[in-house]
Amino acid sequence: MLDFITWTADPVWFNIGPFAVRWYSLAFMVGFLVGYEIESRIYRHEGAPERWLSILLLWTVAGTVIGARLGHVFFYEWDLYKQHPIEILYVWHGGLASHGGTIGIILGVFLYSFITTKRNPIWTFDRLVIPIALVGGLIRLGNLANSEIFGHATTLPWGFMFLRSREWHELYYGQACHPTQIYEALCYFALFGLLMWMYWKKNAQERPGLIFGVFLIGIFLPRFLIEFIKNPQVEFEQDMMLNMGQWLSIPFILAGFVLVAYAMNHPRLRLEFPDRFADESPAPTRKK
Repeated sequence: MLDFITWTADPVWFNIGPFAVRWYSLAFMVGFLVGYEIESRIYRHEGAPERWLSILLLWTVAGTVIGARLGHVFFYEWDLYKQHPIEILYVWHGGLASHGGTIGIILGVFLYSFITTKRNPIWTFDRLVIPIALVGGLIRLGNLANSEIFGHATTLPWGFMFLRSREWHELYYGQACHPTQIYEALCYFALFGLLMWMYWKKNAQERPGLIFGVFLIGIFLPRFLIEFIKNPQVEFEQDMMLNMGQWLSIPFILAGFVLVAYAMNHPRLRLEFPDRFADESPAPTRKK
């Protein structure tokens, strides 16, 4: 008899009166705090103004939460929410879509670049996506803590039995399932390591668009492939050849390849790295 992993983790970290603090929320919080520190080191390394950091954090958090919520509403459950529009605001009930969060961040970065940095948005994307890869992995671990977004039944020895999941009891009781949250988390953590290596060891930021392109491929190509063994999130996906997550991933994957090709076919910049924050926006300088 196969010995599978029985998953009974409590999704709640602790309670404060009637309020529950969940591991999923902790994943978000830790991700943004660590991400802020990484971004701070990058901005200091390149001599960007320190005040840009707090502004970028606001745009990123707002873009992530609003975009992820609206992405879930419009991509997955519009038929429900159009009947009860006030429930769109009930974020604590769950329902966030990573593709929507990506779109929200993209829009936020364009506004941030136009209003604050006055630089090409690619400059921000190449630096911001490095910690976002880490955040993506942490969020998938939050999904694991919630016993949600798991995969089909499997006989592999690392299959999980999600005893706290109603969906698991209804569809797979007695069977183990693919822990797709862990699969995605490992991919995103590996991508985070790759992007850090590209930035700090290979100065890949001197090829505008390269880091951003690799990020898009590294996030959405694994997502596209893992969706084949993941349960549909909503009923209408049951009869689809490719589910909604896969269709939404395709444009991002293609954009990633275009950015990589563009970056590798244009002259490499030679940037100075003063390793200090600037008082005001400096223009990138080339090495002589």
